[in-house]
Amino acid sequence: MSERLIAIGDIHGCSRALRGLIAAISPDADDTLVLLGDYVDRGPDSKAVIELLVQLARRTRVVAIMGNHEEMMLGVLSGVLDHNVWLKHGGLSTLDSYGFNGDRDFIPPDHREFFESMVDYYEQDGYFFTHASYDPLLPFDEQTATELRWRSLRDGVPGPHFSGKTAVVGHTANLDALCIDLGHLICIDTNCYGGGLLTALDVRRRAVWQVDIDGRLQN
Repeated sequence: MSERLIAIGDIHGCSRALRGLIAAISPDADDTLVLLGDYVDRGPDSKAVIELLVQLARRTRVVAIMGNHEEMMLGVLSGVLDHNVWLKHGGLSTLDSYGFNGDRDFIPPDHREFFESMVDYYEQDGYFFTHASYDPLLPFDEQTATELRWRSLRDGVPGPHFSGKTAVVGHTANLDALCIDLGHLICIDTNCYGGGLLTALDVRRRAVWQVDIDGRLQN
């Protein structure tokens, strides 16, 4: 099997890190890149991150999972969520990156298409991917948004999913910039925006790429 199945952890506006990570991975048309969510907020340039991901989807297969930060952003833009909820979780940096001037229609059409393409979870082979966590007893299409996008592993690590598939998640940042591999669950949020690293994982081969916030590949 020559094609690769690669997961990328929480990016949070770190565009230089993402650019360096993509260069290190060098994906081709046969690869599948599963983005684990939280593309926006907190980091320096959310708009540039989305632009890079739009371009990436033109050269390889991209599956974009919705994170809790995208949920907040879209909730504010659709008028169903108070903007203060988003702003206190890093939304201001996203607005600044897009040059927000008070007009809610500030997201370019191709970026909107990217956000509209997001999914709650993804399955392939013996793996499944969510942003945050899961209920081990429920089928994937019955999982709640709270479990998939908000539940921190610090509040409890779920047991193996009844499907027998291995979970690959982000959301719970490891401040030591280490991947957590529990066998049935792998977490690859390595705290890039907070001074850690941005991580990609070839899930079949267990190959790992990590870059710092400036996109420099780490050994």
